[in-house]
Amino acid sequence: MNNTLRFNWHTVRALFVARNKEFYRDKGTLGWSFLMPFVVIAAIGFAFSGNDQSLFKVGVYLPSPEARLDLPFLQESYIHRINYQDFDTALDRLKHFQLDLLLSAAQPGKYWINRNSGNGEVIEELLLGGKMRSMERLTVTGREIRYIDWLIPGVLGMNFMFGALFGIGYVIVRYRKNGVLKRIQVTPVTPLQFLTAQVLSRLFLLMTSGAIIYLGCNLLFGFVMLGSYLDLFVVGLVGAFSMISMGLIISSRTASEELANGLLNLLSFPMMLISEVWFSLDDAPRWLHVISDCLPLTHMVKAAREIMLNGTGLADLGYHIWILVIMCVVFLILASLLFRWNEP
Repeated sequence: MNNTLRFNWHTVRALFVARNKEFYRDKGTLGWSFLMPFVVIAAIGFAFSGNDQSLFKVGVYLPSPEARLDLPFLQESYIHRINYQDFDTALDRLKHFQLDLLLSAAQPGKYWINRNSGNGEVIEELLLGGKMRSMERLTVTGREIRYIDWLIPGVLGMNFMFGALFGIGYVIVRYRKNGVLKRIQVTPVTPLQFLTAQVLSRLFLLMTSGAIIYLGCNLLFGFVMLGSYLDLFVVGLVGAFSMISMGLIISSRTASEELANGLLNLLSFPMMLISEVWFSLDDAPRWLHVISDCLPLTHMVKAAREIMLNGTGLADLGYHIWILVIMCVVFLILASLLFRWNEP
């Protein structure tokens, strides 16, 4: 049998255990992996623990790019208008107190407020006081979502992203530069066995650390969790796998740690900024949404938020799951085609 096609799970297990030991024996890396997310979540939680809002947020549903809804009170300086092309998304924002009032260009004679929102009542008075008393009032109810509840899926996803990209991409490059891969090459270990062990080790470490971080922060802040923990685990697993596969592409041939660090940062920082980790892209331009949808972190974070904040099941998250699965396959194929033991 061709040496490259042989697969021995005992070899994979030995490499898996060795990589895990290397990780937890590095006390600095181990401590930072757990400390950083705790610090970020705690800082955000205390900073945004108040309920003060300086603006009223009004959502406007526009069913098409040509649709318009221009009301005089929307031009006031204290109104923050956010346009939506998906009505269900806008309605969810209203239910979660992320909007104070919702209008629709498709139904200009109606408006929606959250009956439990004090801001909604205030802005309703402003609306009705502006000669709009003929509009029909519709109400929704929902649990208030704190910023920290909205943030936690993004922070966990960001932690997965850095752990996946740098934890496998940077490490394999270091192995290549230090001659470790050259020594492994002369053993019976095949590239498939080696990469499988690295991927499984990184998945195990990411899922374990993610669970510990979530449980620890949940004890402090009591996050909203309306969905299934099993569904959340599946989303985290597929999302982490996709980003590990992306890291393998960077490490497949690179032998310079400096170049690898630059390339990994080139991937990670755009994802951190436009994958809705820290803020929503609801009112961002359309082209930014298109770029965001090409990033695995975006789909992971959106799916996790749907599960945690709306109780959505995997069956209704098929779009995000399938995109992540396709990314896994494409990235793994590219990585396997490009991989070299030694410097190219």
